[in-house]
Amino acid sequence: MCGAELTSLPDGVQRVARLLQDKGHPHAPQMLDDAARTAQQAADALGIDVGQIAKSIVFRRKTDDAAVLVVTSGDKRVDEKKVADLVGKLGRADADFVKSRTGFSIGGVSPFAHATPPVMLIDRELFRFEDIWAAAGHPHAVVRLRPQDLESLTGAPVADVV
Repeated sequence: MCGAELTSLPDGVQRVARLLQDKGHPHAPQMLDDAARTAQQAADALGIDVGQIAKSIVFRRKTDDAAVLVVTSGDKRVDEKKVADLVGKLGRADADFVKSRTGFSIGGVSPFAHATPPVMLIDRELFRFEDIWAAAGHPHAVVRLRPQDLESLTGAPVADVV
């Protein structure tokens, strides 16, 4: 993807695309015709198993108001207690909090290229799949990667969080 192609993308997708390009990731973000605000919508649009969607769930850590991003498999539900045991007490993150901390709107939160780096955990369940797809900065944008790519691009630890 060259610079001219990037400028036609929404701002958040441009940030994600640049980071992926800078890191030598082989896949650029793709824009879907319809919004993929949920894991099921994304899986349906891509014709893949919902478990292959790397969904980004954001919490607010109560002790310091930090964003906590948990990237989990689309067919799993995050266990808040397991996450809290690893990072501290959690609260709900509303849309304004998510946007201000990550730079992305709910439904398009990418695992990388955040406005402020979050505390981050990767669900080990994603490693069941060879390829996964994550939001790429916009509800219509996704990017293909391997779970190992997610780990290396973010530096986040892999944990049991479901």
